[in-house]
Amino acid sequence: MRPVIYHNPNCSKSRQVLSLLRANGVEPEVVEYLKQPLDTERVRELIGLLGIPPHDLLRAKETPYKKLNLSPSSTTEEIAKAIAENPILLERPVVVCGKTAVIGRPPERVLSLLRKSRSKSATSGKAGRLK
Repeated sequence: MRPVIYHNPNCSKSRQVLSLLRANGVEPEVVEYLKQPLDTERVRELIGLLGIPPHDLLRAKETPYKKLNLSPSSTTEEIAKAIAENPILLERPVVVCGKTAVIGRPPERVLSLLRKSRSKSATSGKAGRLK
């Protein structure tokens, strides 16, 4: 399965993660989420794939965070709606590979995701490089 990176080309960490993926032979699907905002359903899916508290997917220093009165006690639905309507709030970059995802901060976190994905491919008889 081809990994997906939710990418902001203006973000140095996001650029580093994309370079790291490519340096490891992975050509991900690149979604520039500021140009192609995620809908609330996809944000909820990401929270589930990441296995994190919903608030951890937010960039709390962005202006919309304060304007929307978001907090660690905000519900998944409130956070999903806020990110869908204000994509700048999405913590970046997020890399999804199959049924697992990581936030690439620090960028090296994606390497563990790649290792897991490759070991699953090897055990299922689909060894090789990720596209």
